[in-house]
Amino acid sequence: MYPDPKRVRRYRLTLSLDQYEHDLLVALANYQGEQLAPMARMLAVAEAEQRLGMESSVAQQTA
Repeated sequence: MYPDPKRVRRYRLTLSLDQYEHDLLVALANYQGEQLAPMARMLAVAEAEQRLGMESSVAQQTA
């Protein structure tokens, strides 16, 4: 059904933010015209890949 079943997003994380952190992310999402959750996922994955020295799978998906 899917070309790569491992790419189906079925795992959820709960993230607790204070008001300032939340406002910052909401402002960024609004500025970029994106939804908050997908933008936060993209930021988290990009940061993890950068720290691990991996090629960005986020960039591959958008290309």
